[in-house]
Amino acid sequence: MYVYYFLAAIACWFGIQSLLSGIRFAAYVRRETARPLSDFQPFVSVIVPARGLEPGLTDNLRTLLAQNYSKYEVIFAFDREDDPAVEIVKQLTLNSDVPTRTIIAGRATDSGQKVHNLRLAVTQADPGSEVFVFVDSDARPQSRWLQQLVAPLADETLGASSGYRWFVPLKGGIASRLRGVWNASIASALGSDTAKNFCWGGSTAIRRATFERLNLSERWRGTVSDDFTMTSVLKEANQPIHFTPNCLVPSVGDCDFKELFEFTTRQIQITRVYAPQLWLPLLLGSALFTLVFFGGLTLLSAQILIGTLSYVLLTTHTILYALGATKAFIRWRAVSIPLARYRPAMLRDLLAHLILWPFASALYFYNAVAAGFSRRIEWRGITYELKSPNEAVIISRDS
Repeated sequence: MYVYYFLAAIACWFGIQSLLSGIRFAAYVRRETARPLSDFQPFVSVIVPARGLEPGLTDNLRTLLAQNYSKYEVIFAFDREDDPAVEIVKQLTLNSDVPTRTIIAGRATDSGQKVHNLRLAVTQADPGSEVFVFVDSDARPQSRWLQQLVAPLADETLGASSGYRWFVPLKGGIASRLRGVWNASIASALGSDTAKNFCWGGSTAIRRATFERLNLSERWRGTVSDDFTMTSVLKEANQPIHFTPNCLVPSVGDCDFKELFEFTTRQIQITRVYAPQLWLPLLLGSALFTLVFFGGLTLLSAQILIGTLSYVLLTTHTILYALGATKAFIRWRAVSIPLARYRPAMLRDLLAHLILWPFASALYFYNAVAAGFSRRIEWRGITYELKSPNEAVIISRDS
């Protein structure tokens, strides 16, 4: 038991540090969402790489054509002309007042398909465009998203402005809610420290001049992860990344357990290749928590069965759980500010954030272990082998 209590003390210490970071995150969100926006509204090219159909796609893409922004264009990038989503884009853009164009990038050969689409799309941007904005097709931004994402770039010392996703389940279910809880812990890693922030490819703005000066298009060659690569390039150049809480973007939809494990493991596999310095601490930290929390739960159950309950063990376990649940509540409450429109759905999700967070930590442990044994991922119907940060081999693709 001495070994267990030693490990539990370490886990509680990490839990306290995590709670403090959650408090800082909440304070940052409140501060940033209350800050008045600058009137910086240059002409923007919004670039949307897409592949295939997904639930809510029409509603997602429609929001991009209804932004409260003075002047912008939207470029949709596909790999093939017969993609079923192309017809949806045609219908949505038929009577749009926003300039749009659809480009067919063709099959990728030396990069991930998304990166391949992006590299061609930036070459098609209007010559007068001053800012590139990248957004994923599964994001559903609100009407002021573009204005709020671009506004921080009024500060020319910034490298990029980024939001992040927040999963909003439709019908619910354990898998969908666990995915949201799993993802939420990444969101709260962002904050005021621009040196530690990262770009999320589903909602990032960067000045065109910065993009071209850093030769980002060429740095994308051979990669699968557009956002990890952009983050790495900006950090190499000492360019700060601003996290914009108002651009926490809802990703509305559900998943089953197969999709849950595929999604979460893929994210950590990509992390292991593009940010290996993050993978090992994740593996060790999640292993420690899983051992202490679920090991303690097993010990408590055994003690109750034989009638020898240790109140020291019960108190330790309760403290560990309370630390995580408190952080989950603080984070949920903070995110409810920029996502006020989805408050009813988020209220339905609150209990999941309070209860499922230990299982999300255990899922991280599984993901980290799985990432240690395989670099093969499937993404949007294409299977890749991630040889290195600069080399991705396409193994197969769907028909």
